[in-house]
Amino acid sequence: MEQEGIGVITGVQVESLSREGDTHIVHARVMGQEKEFKADQVFMALGRKANTDGMGLENVSVELDTNGAIVVNEFQQTSNPAIYATGDVTNNPEFVYVAASGGSTAAQNALTDNQKALNLSTVPGVIFTDPQIAIVGLTESQARQNGYEVKTSTVNLEHVARAQADRDTRGFIKLVADKTSNRLLGAHIIGAEAGEVIQTATLAIRFGLKVDDLTNTLFPYLTQVEGLKLAALAFDKDLAMLSCCAV
Repeated sequence: MEQEGIGVITGVQVESLSREGDTHIVHARVMGQEKEFKADQVFMALGRKANTDGMGLENVSVELDTNGAIVVNEFQQTSNPAIYATGDVTNNPEFVYVAASGGSTAAQNALTDNQKALNLSTVPGVIFTDPQIAIVGLTESQARQNGYEVKTSTVNLEHVARAQADRDTRGFIKLVADKTSNRLLGAHIIGAEAGEVIQTATLAIRFGLKVDDLTNTLFPYLTQVEGLKLAALAFDKDLAMLSCCAV
């Protein structure tokens, strides 16, 4: 964003808003100092709250979390076994594909004798900025909190031939793995096609693939997803010493 001329200021505590004609003013404190920011428009991102007010869920023993979301188990069943829920009204990740899959799961479990679980162990997420941001699995800190002995690998996109060819090397690929078993635990990508690349990492994590499984798999040259193999190789090798085709 800064490269495109957009100023980014972090650590801001907004104290009040005011207007002077058509000009909006944000009165804030930055690093302990009072600041004013003037703009044509002000956009505030406050997050989401489940729209469950007035539904009478308290009368049917349906548990809500502190954000008002309906708490469901892996079968999309609420604390009232006769009631199922899915989508953004629940405490599931707020993605349309999670809601769609959860709806199918809830309907099957509610209307049949099935007990199908919704697998949320590897939910990919994509932020469609420019460049894109994509994540799946555990972050480095989350993996450590879960008791793993962690190793990581980070590759800047300047090492990925596709990014070089597209003349857009902004971003990187970071892999998180279990040092003991070599199993892949998480992938975090910033890049022009991060949303496409993350699905390969999602499959690798979901099915318990190891770093060696990536390094021993053929990835087509001049694709962005080849960066995953490069990141896997970078656990043990210096990328500057590799040939053009990541061998």
